[in-house]
Formats: sequence, structure tokens, C-alpha cells
Amino acid sequence: MINLFEVSETNKMIEQEQLDVRTITLGISLLDCADSDINNVNKKIYDKITRLGEKLVSTGEEISKEYGIPIVNKRVSITPISLVGASACRSPEDFVSIAHTLDRAADTIGINFLGGYSALVNKGMTEADRLLIESIPQALTETSLVCSSVNVGSTKTGIDMDAVRLLGGIIRKTAEMTVDNDSIGCAKLVIFCNAPDDNPFMAGAFHGVTEGDAVINVGVSGPGVVRQALTQVRGESFEVLCETIKKTAFKITRVGQLVAQEASRRLGIPFGIIDLSLAPTPAIGDSVADILQEIGLERAGAPGTTAALAILNDQVKKGGIMASSYVGGLSGAFIPVSEDQSMIDAVEAGALTIEKLEAMTCVCSVGLDMIAIPGDTKASTISGIIADEAAIGMINQKTTAVRVIPVIGKGVGESAVFGGLLGHAPIMHVNEFACDEFINRKGRIPAPIHSFKN
Repeated sequence: MINLFEVSETNKMIEQEQLDVRTITLGISLLDCADSDINNVNKKIYDKITRLGEKLVSTGEEISKEYGIPIVNKRVSITPISLVGASACRSPEDFVSIAHTLDRAADTIGINFLGGYSALVNKGMTEADRLLIESIPQALTETSLVCSSVNVGSTKTGIDMDAVRLLGGIIRKTAEMTVDNDSIGCAKLVIFCNAPDDNPFMAGAFHGVTEGDAVINVGVSGPGVVRQALTQVRGESFEVLCETIKKTAFKITRVGQLVAQEASRRLGIPFGIIDLSLAPTPAIGDSVADILQEIGLERAGAPGTTAALAILNDQVKKGGIMASSYVGGLSGAFIPVSEDQSMIDAVEAGALTIEKLEAMTCVCSVGLDMIAIPGDTKASTISGIIADEAAIGMINQKTTAVRVIPVIGKGVGESAVFGGLLGHAPIMHVNEFACDEFINRKGRIPAPIHSFKN
């Protein structure tokens, strides 16, 4: 039973420490929208999204008002479109027409983003997969609310290096087509290894094929709450540190559980998972890097950063699992550079490099996220960065991802401005030695030996 102290404590977390429900994400299966006629596909997709998502935004606003809990985003994730459009799409332009339909449906129901303009190619590409990937630059340039992702590998299957090679060029082309806005199109494209089917966070959300017809997933975020809790245990042992993070994560997750159950009940759609991810924003005090500094680092990127992040991620997961029977998605700490002011400060101070961020991704929830790189970075170099991150995910049996933005016309020492939750980012130095011969090999990297568990 909730007591007055817990009510007061939750109010403090919301009002003073920037606790929020980052997103209510409605997952929708579009498998029944497949058709051999592209016009029928588009009509079915639009009708289903607008029918099931009609009350998503109003319901989120009602819950937020009644309980006093900020719900920042209302989003939709869908079945990977390469599967839905496989029978009807004969060209990249056919897939782009679906992207326009998705954008129109998202606008009609008033959501912030729609994820699932995606392909799953961890073992190889179908013709539909290839056409969708080739359509991504145009699709992300001509739409506002659509997000895209491609899963290029998994622990069980290895890494599809043909897709990795192709995507280096796709990212560069997307950057070039959105050059007028600091190549922001790339901020809506994520390349995964071991992508989860139930991730509610953009830009990588999609509704997995093993999911039901519709489901409610909720993503909760509270880095400011964790940082504030840690100020009370400065100088204490690692045991006290870990207990404090774990207990705080438990409290944060309980808030998400309440919102998820209410949204599920009111919409008449099953509850899926709570994703407890410490996802920062550009707001001061809403920072994962601040937590690392509170743990004892002068700056994020200093020696000890990877260990501190490992502690944080593990204890967040432990606390979240105790608070909800259905914890899923990514659940842990995000380290997107452009969305975390203290991460930006660390880059500008010379404490944080791409190489250190790559090491940090071995123990955190995602990967190289929202990193601006020089606009003249070669496609093969981008593919090499993707391959490195995918290898970390494959070998360590975890999700990793790459969301890098080659900002056309800008170089190290300059900054890209994206606005809103996407923030701004200093252009980071990229190793300039070539990897072309490696990337140009055809085929796939085999799965590691520990993948064979039957």
C-alpha cells in the first residue's frame, strides 16, 4: 500500500529531479496489411494505425493530468516495413510511398514519432530488404515523424557485412540530402545488432514479429533522480553506492508500471513491457554523465568511466526487474552525446573520444548514439564503425547500435544543432586510417562459438 511518504517522495522526483515517463509507445502489427497492390497496402496501413492509435495521445494526456506524472512522448512502433511491403514494393519509390503514408498516419493521430521503417537483415538481405534500405535517404528526407532502423547482426547468426557496407553509403547519402539541417536525417536512423522486439525508444523502435496484434510499452527515464540520490552517499562504499542506485531504479520503475497499467486499461490494449532506461535530455541536471561524475569521476571519459557505467547499468536493471514483472526493451543507461549536456562538455574538454565511447558501449544499453562526425568521413569508415559496434554486440550477447551523423560541410571544432530532445553536438574526431579492404570483403562474419546453444 502506498503511504504519504512515498507520495511526497514521488512528487519531489517529478518536480525537482526531472523524473518523467519518456514515452508511451503503442506497438502495432501490420502483418495483416500485406498485399500485392501497393495502394491497398497504403490504405490498410493508414486505416489500422489511425484506428488503433486514435486515442493514444488523449489517453496519455489524461493520465499525465490525473496523476501529475509528465509523459513526454506518445509514439507508435510497427512491424518492420520490409516485411509488410515485400509483395507490393518493386522499387525504392514504392517503399517511400509507404513512408509518406506512415508520416500522414502519425500526423493524424498526433504522435511525436513512428518507428518501424525497418529491415531485419542479420543473416542476409531479401530483395525487399535491399529496396527498403536504398529508400531510406529519400524516406527520411521527405517525412517528419518516421524513424528507421536496420538490424545487421545477432549473436545467433553473425553479422551481414554486405548490409554493413551498403549502410555506410546510405548514412552518407541521408546526410547529404538533409544538409540544410545539419544532416539531421541521420538522427532518425539506427543500425543495430541484437535489436529487441519491444523497444519503445526512438529511433530504433519496431514491433517485432513475435509480438501480438497491439501492445503498450512504456519507457521511463530519471537520470536526475539517480544523481540526486547519489549525492547523499558521497564517499560511501561500493555496496552502499549499488544499493542506492538499485533502490532508486525500483522507485522509478514503479511509476512506469502505474502509467503502463492505466494506459493498457483505458485503451483496451495489452501491457507489454517497462523499459527503464536512463535516457538523458539536453536539460541541465538530466544527464547520465552527471551520474558518472557523482560516482567519482572528474569528467565522463576519465579512467574508471567504463567501470562506473557498468555499475550503473547493472544496478538499474536489478532495481527495475524487482519493480515490474515485465521489464524489457533496452533497460539501462543511454549515452547519446548530443542529448546529454555533460557528455557534450566532456567532449569539448577533451575527456571523451569515440574510442572511449566504444569501450563504454561494452557495458551500457545501446551504443554509439547521436554522435556528430566530420562531413567528409568516408562511407567505408562509417561501415567500419558499424562493424565494430555490431561485433561488440554479437560477442557479448547484448544490443548495440550506431546512430552517427556525418555533418556535411562541418569538421572537428564545429558544432551541429538539431534542436528539441536531439540537442546539439560537437563534431568528434574519427580515426582517418582506412578500412576499405576489410569492408569490401563480401559475405558475413560468422556467429561466435558460444552462439551454438540448443
